[in-house]
Amino acid sequence: MHNPGSVSGFFWMILICTLWSTAGVVSRQLESAASFEVTFWRSFFCGLTLVLVLAVQKGPVGLVRLVRSMGLPGLLSGLFWATMFTCFMVAIQLTSVTNTLLIVSLAPLFAAILARWILGEPISRVTAISILVAGIGLWWMLREGLSGDGLLGVVIALGTPIAAASNLVLLRRFRGGVSLIPAVMLGGIFSALLMLPLIFPLRATESDLAWLAFLGVFQLAVPCSLMVWLSRYLPAQEIALLSLFEVVLGPIWAWLWGGEVITVVTLQGAGLILGALVFNTVSRQTIPGSR
Repeated sequence: MHNPGSVSGFFWMILICTLWSTAGVVSRQLESAASFEVTFWRSFFCGLTLVLVLAVQKGPVGLVRLVRSMGLPGLLSGLFWATMFTCFMVAIQLTSVTNTLLIVSLAPLFAAILARWILGEPISRVTAISILVAGIGLWWMLREGLSGDGLLGVVIALGTPIAAASNLVLLRRFRGGVSLIPAVMLGGIFSALLMLPLIFPLRATESDLAWLAFLGVFQLAVPCSLMVWLSRYLPAQEIALLSLFEVVLGPIWAWLWGGEVITVVTLQGAGLILGALVFNTVSRQTIPGSR
């Protein structure tokens, strides 16, 4: 693949977020699978997909060498992916989806702070303003659904943005070395193993398994691998900021295929988020010193 700039990276992130955002509408198609089982099968199919793809590309021995060549960074990245794959699903069982989404939206802020502290990547004024505006937009979208219940769920939800920001910084730190795409595979395997004791009795139907296989391949394996590639070229805080586009797409899919009504508040918040993302991308190309 070519080396993407900010504008090209913006459109790559739209594709990635589009794939990520299919989770909600696909989950509506499930007949019997419960939450922990959903997480298990989704992670399982993600790991299996990348095992098969990498084994075909490199051969079984080459796959083992590829995993070993990642060393400690690959293991840590795999653990971060596993944390992201599981914390969100566990959190929404213990607190509201709204609370969880608002906590997850802290990822750009965490990524900016960690990237500045660990990598020395500066936080431009444009990006700082964009993070603030996007955060306000997300809060405006979700404010009516916020609650003070489920403190444990809120604490667990924090694992998602912390792991996401840490993973982005790690990917940036080792972007010049060996590919860390196999770490996504490890994340799927680790997450599936973590969920394994919690999934019985199994309830997923054949239709459920087909939908969960779709999620494992197209909602996790493909977009997460693309994000690892993109992290070689875009700053951590920019990727984390652009990932909020997933929140904008969620209500659209629910409206198109779930029969839900999009409220004015949702449109206003989504507009602020989208405006912040476009402003950040365009400004980084046109305003001196904003990179």
